[in-house]
Amino acid sequence: MILMALDHVRDFFTIPGLNPTNLAATTAPQFFTRWITHFCAPVFFCLMGTSAFLSGQRRTRSELSGFLLTRGLWLIVLELTLVRCFAYQFNIDYQVTLLLVLWALGWSLVALSALVWLPTWLLTTIGLVMIAGHNALDSFRPASGLWNILHAPGFVVTGPPFTVFASYPLIPWIGVTAAGYGLGQIYLWDTDRRRRFLLVAGVAITIGFVVLRWSNVYGDPRPWAAQSTALFSLLSFLNLNKYPPSLLFLMMTLGPALLFLRTVDRQTPRFLQRARVYGQTPLFYFVLHFFTIHVLAVVVCYAKYGAVHWMFESPDLGNYPFTPPPGWGFPLPVIYAIWIGVVVAMYSACLWMARLKARRRAWWTSYV
Repeated sequence: MILMALDHVRDFFTIPGLNPTNLAATTAPQFFTRWITHFCAPVFFCLMGTSAFLSGQRRTRSELSGFLLTRGLWLIVLELTLVRCFAYQFNIDYQVTLLLVLWALGWSLVALSALVWLPTWLLTTIGLVMIAGHNALDSFRPASGLWNILHAPGFVVTGPPFTVFASYPLIPWIGVTAAGYGLGQIYLWDTDRRRRFLLVAGVAITIGFVVLRWSNVYGDPRPWAAQSTALFSLLSFLNLNKYPPSLLFLMMTLGPALLFLRTVDRQTPRFLQRARVYGQTPLFYFVLHFFTIHVLAVVVCYAKYGAVHWMFESPDLGNYPFTPPPGWGFPLPVIYAIWIGVVVAMYSACLWMARLKARRRAWWTSYV
């Protein structure tokens, strides 16, 4: 949750047109600022599946399926209304709509609501096959909006007046969620057995990533190549495809994530204790931090230019989520300072919401 805010602050305050993964025009700090946030989405989807499995221990199969279905549909509605079209753009004209992470999280829950009727071993196998096999479809490019939604990012509706672009194709993300559901089984094991599994699986996936990436045979449509310096050769090695998340992208992120889960398995380290409040209120934090970042961008824009109309104009895909004013953008130290400020500012509100949810076990609290 904390790393995610860094990427979104970068969206609003970075220099327009700066692509941190373009090795011809980036620096190592810019690249790694983007790269470290790659861990967010895979871990979200994986642990969402794990949480669904653990939730199922308190519910019948029918109750779990209904629970996942309603929460998935709720996330889709939020994506298409409050978050993407207002919090992110500060307008509701729907001229440009990107189908992003809440969209994919929602449909992954909807798919999982059906998959939970299968035996857990079969559900997990389907998820792993989707993760490992979807790159075999990279060369298959039918001119179809449905295919853009399922596998290859692209336009679902092309304007004018309306443009809809699917950025988070569903097939691999549904696979990660299903695999995470299978991972939930280990949290019913005793501690030592679970820690051994997390260690072995994390090391195996990470080593497998290095070997497969080195071979340039399969797993990502973007091969790595030796660069002018050893550092940039490393950047090329780590520069993997997120849209859709390639097999190697998911191995690069989920392998170390399992090792981190093993590290914190017995207890949350003291320096991370306060950060747990963000995990206790993830959706509330997600929506609120978008509003906070965008309002801050409006304030900074007014202070710098004496006008803010750029922040409300309907952008094209090249300028999403707003039309940047001339000379907009700040260097990395400023981006990091804003990020830290946003995360700290979120703490009190998230703590209030966490306490409210603990006091009031009403039906609606699970939707926020």
